[in-house]
Amino acid sequence: MLHINSTFSSGNIDVVDINESSNQVQLKIHQDNNSDFKQWFHFKVNNALNRTLTFQVSDAKDAAYPDGWENYNVCCSLDGEEWFRIPTDYKDGVLTFEFSFEESSAYFAYFAPYSYERHLSLVHQAACHPLVEHSVIGQSLDGREINLLRLGNPSAKHKVWLIARQHPGETMAEWFMEGVIGRLLDYTDATANQLLNEACLYLVPNMNPDGTERGHLRTNANGVNLNREWNCSTPEQSPEVYCVRDMMLKEGVTMFIDVHGDEGLPYVFLAGSEGIPSYNDELSKQEEHFKQVFKMANPDFQDEFGYPKDSPGEADLSVASSWVAEQFKCFGMTLEMPFKDNANAPDVEYGWSPERSIQLGETILTPILSHVTTF
Repeated sequence: MLHINSTFSSGNIDVVDINESSNQVQLKIHQDNNSDFKQWFHFKVNNALNRTLTFQVSDAKDAAYPDGWENYNVCCSLDGEEWFRIPTDYKDGVLTFEFSFEESSAYFAYFAPYSYERHLSLVHQAACHPLVEHSVIGQSLDGREINLLRLGNPSAKHKVWLIARQHPGETMAEWFMEGVIGRLLDYTDATANQLLNEACLYLVPNMNPDGTERGHLRTNANGVNLNREWNCSTPEQSPEVYCVRDMMLKEGVTMFIDVHGDEGLPYVFLAGSEGIPSYNDELSKQEEHFKQVFKMANPDFQDEFGYPKDSPGEADLSVASSWVAEQFKCFGMTLEMPFKDNANAPDVEYGWSPERSIQLGETILTPILSHVTTF
């Protein structure tokens, strides 16, 4: 008898019906707690050896971003480590995919997961490095650690902050941070070594550990979208933002990058802070410089496609990059990666993947170094 399980870190699926005779499986996505957001799924199918199953996510049309299903392919893994794409169809509000099992089990997910356990391992391994100062600066609503890694030159004028996974279903963001951390701690890397001399870096690899564990798309344990809390965060509603913001106010910020994933756009791009009240020609110059260096460092990044620019003075200051840029009068941007594939450089087998997210994280050190040595 077929068995479907999602009772594990970041697991999410509701089984509506399993028809053993027709090999049809009907599924629904469980929404975030206290929220209407839903799109993330992650589950395991067991006892399926030598069977070809058709899966239908019947409520795909009710997802937070239904346009995200267009030209999207589901992620699959046989071992929980390597994730590849399988052909997927979205029609009449239903997401459908088929898989022929040559093993008894397989995992399926919206994007390659990054579990809370892997997050803790990433932080612990980094904390053991002599260059890294690790601190738990707060805890989530469910009592999980909010981890900060600080490394580099504490007396440097440049205070560079990178945060990721305010939206826990955007797992590519923590794969990206794994790339950032790995390169920074490579003592043979000249770019990393110079950056550590020129700046002090503050890294928060996972802003939303509760959402990670619960299998949420976008919110914390209380159903709060953390990236709408930066001008109003409280310990009761959004302690994750509150403690990071408090540390920023104590330490200072001269450069800020908030790492995300976008459900709909099949590109890597940056969203700037052009709508904040204090935006000026100097910030515009810094953003343009960063983009040009980033494009040379990694062709996966482009600046032709992205979000519409905010009109002057109309930025949403509840958003992290806008609040930080305005509060500290500094460079503040949001980095987006695709859930689908990079349309400029498609990969039929893997799509946008953990490996490309890691590489993007590694290569962003080049424009960061160029920024701190230029401005």
